[in-house]
Amino acid sequence: MNRLRLLSYNIQAGIHSRRYRDYLANGWKHLLPHGERLRNLGRIGTMLHGYDLVGLQEVDAGSLRSAYVDQIEYLAQQGGYPYWFAQVNREIGSLARHSNGLLSRVRLATVTEHKLPGLPGRGALLAEFPLVNAPEPFAVCVLHLALGWRARRRQLDYLVELAEGYRYLVLMGDFNCSCGSKSLRAAVAASGLRGLDCELKTFPSWRPARNLDHILVSPALRIVEARVLEYALSDHLPLSMEVELPAGLRVEH
Repeated sequence: MNRLRLLSYNIQAGIHSRRYRDYLANGWKHLLPHGERLRNLGRIGTMLHGYDLVGLQEVDAGSLRSAYVDQIEYLAQQGGYPYWFAQVNREIGSLARHSNGLLSRVRLATVTEHKLPGLPGRGALLAEFPLVNAPEPFAVCVLHLALGWRARRRQLDYLVELAEGYRYLVLMGDFNCSCGSKSLRAAVAASGLRGLDCELKTFPSWRPARNLDHILVSPALRIVEARVLEYALSDHLPLSMEVELPAGLRVEH
């Protein structure tokens, strides 16, 4: 476990979007269950095989619209992940439970939920993994930032402070801003995180033009490969990265 394969994916609660007009045509699917959702989740679960850690955004933790299926647990079972965790950030009665999710093939030491600054409904899920031959943990933070730039700037400042406490850290998720964002570039410069790549375009999935999804890592981690996967099962495409720990270090399995 010296190398780890990471995946970040905004799954739009299992809704398969193919064009812009689907936002209007599929609006009801954000509130009510439908048969296609579970079939699409099955395809997503098949795609997840081979990754060690998966960060999910816009996933439902079990409500009316998902037919009371906890989508994080369902995908963990489909992908063969022994560890999973859900962070519910916005709960609309029994209609929807908007969440971040983490799937892991390696044992977690701790999981902490962070409510991000701004209006309620945005969060970051921070997991720590023990390292062999190192006192510090390997940490992964799954996040989904706000649409508005003012709230997003405050949230990025919060994440920069969070990053200061870790030598081996991965931030991954839907940042809702491209690499041209001044706030994102300032956060990357302040934290020293690497991996910001303008060529890794993930949105919209049917004609990728913007890189709203990012995987950023500490300088102590080596980026082996980063790419966008051609699996248009949401309105975002999944983003993958392989990272390598310094020589002599490995994550406890």
